[in-house]
Parts: sequence; C-alpha cells; structure tokens
Amino acid sequence: MNTTGDPVTTAGTSAAGGTSPTGAPEEPAGHGLLLGKVVVVTAAAGTGIGFATARRCSEEGAVVVISDAHERRLSEAADELGKLFGGRPLAVPCDVTVEEQVQGLYQAAVAEHGRLDVAVNNAGLGGTVDLVEMTDEQWRAVTEVTLTGTMRCTRAALRLMYDQGSGVVVNNASVLGWRAQAGQSHYAAAKAGVMALTRCAAAEAWNHGVRVNAVSPSLAVHPFLNRVIPDDELERLRAGELSGRSSQTWEVANVIVFLASDYSSYMSGEVVSVSSQHP
Repeated sequence: MNTTGDPVTTAGTSAAGGTSPTGAPEEPAGHGLLLGKVVVVTAAAGTGIGFATARRCSEEGAVVVISDAHERRLSEAADELGKLFGGRPLAVPCDVTVEEQVQGLYQAAVAEHGRLDVAVNNAGLGGTVDLVEMTDEQWRAVTEVTLTGTMRCTRAALRLMYDQGSGVVVNNASVLGWRAQAGQSHYAAAKAGVMALTRCAAAEAWNHGVRVNAVSPSLAVHPFLNRVIPDDELERLRAGELSGRSSQTWEVANVIVFLASDYSSYMSGEVVSVSSQHP
C-alpha cells in the first residue's frame, strides 16, 4: 500500500552501488531523463512517494511544481527542495476533492512555466477497517480522494496537454487494485478504479500525443505509514516481499521518472507493478 506522509526527510544519493542501513541499494545519481520538462506532483509534502518523486524529478533535470492539501507541510517541502536544488519550486495548495483548486493548480503551473509536460497524480487516502464495520462516510472519504481526485487531476492535465499536443500523465495506483487484503476494500476498490481510469484515458489520449500510465507499488514504507497500518501488519507485508523489506519511496519514484521520460515512449495504458512479491 502507498500513502502520503508528514514531515520532510531526504535520503542521500550515490552514483555508485552499495547498500543502505535499510537493506536497500543506494540511490543512483540523476541522468537528465527529464531535463527541462515541467512536472506537477500532487501530494508532494511529507515523507511519502510524492516528495520522493518531486526530488527525483528535480535530480533528473525537471522544473517541478508541487502541490498538497496541507499548506504548512507543502511550504516545508518547497523549502527543502529549494535547499537541495538551488531554487524554491512553485508550491500550490490544492485539495483534489475541490474542482476549482485542481483547475487552479494546473493553470498556475502553465502561467508560471508556459506549459505542462508531466502530471504525477499521487494524492490518495488510506485506512484500515473491515467492510462490515465501514461507514458510508469512510468509503466516500477514501474513494473521493483516491479515485475521484485522480480523475479530476487527470482530466485537468489532459485538457492542457491536448492543446499542446504532447504530455505524460502518471497515476499512482497500488497492488491492492489486483490482490485482496483484509480491511482495505475501500482503498483497493479506489486503486482498481485508478487502474481502469488510466487505461481508458490512455485510449482516448494517444491520438492527441499524450501518454497515460500508472505505477502500482506494493509496500513503500515511510515513518508515518503506521498511522493507517499497524506495525504487526507492516511486518507481515514485508515478509511477503522477496526482498524481505519494503521499497524505499525513491525506488517507486524511479519508476515514475521512467514512465514520465522519453525512455517509455511506446508505453501507454500500462500499470507497472513496483514490487518484489512472492508468487
């Protein structure tokens, strides 16, 4: 499962190999895969996949615009990126459940930078509750952010990209869109919807010069994930990975960078699993 996080932290990068204390390899250096491209990343505040994606896109040469519903954490993320890369990125508060704010985000990016090359739609909301105990409000809260919010962001980005005749959308799905996990019916249904949305949008967008793909992480752990998943459940999920560990958020971000780059020019309508699952 992938969720967004809280305070900003960054990991070191290394052009060489090696293993970090987490058992993960060291991060590779950037190779200019997104040089000069304008990339918007939603839910980019905190320690989750969104911030890791914004940082990796910047390392690959992109001009990044970041967004989040949490204004203080968004400002902290922008400050951190400014320290790392020598220029504070445009940071636009946006609640993806509000259409006017979604429109404002992408319009602000184009007003600032003249175009939109890549939209990474990362905003999502999780939680753990069995279906028989789930309220309508819990169902609506998760699906409104995770599925309908992704639809709003994809729609807004496509409208701009169609006018340009180019662009890439990368949505954040989850392996729970494919497999069952107790307590996750609302989140899994929403993420399966993101997968279907991605495929249908790709079929519509190809003739406009726009590609739409998604990543499907299995377990990308950051310090605040146990706000929605208990420690014993996280340990069980780690044991289900061939690696015996969760992915680092930057490992998911690397796949997002690939899908955003010209290295994936033939790919559209694909959902790429980022996992090391046991068969």
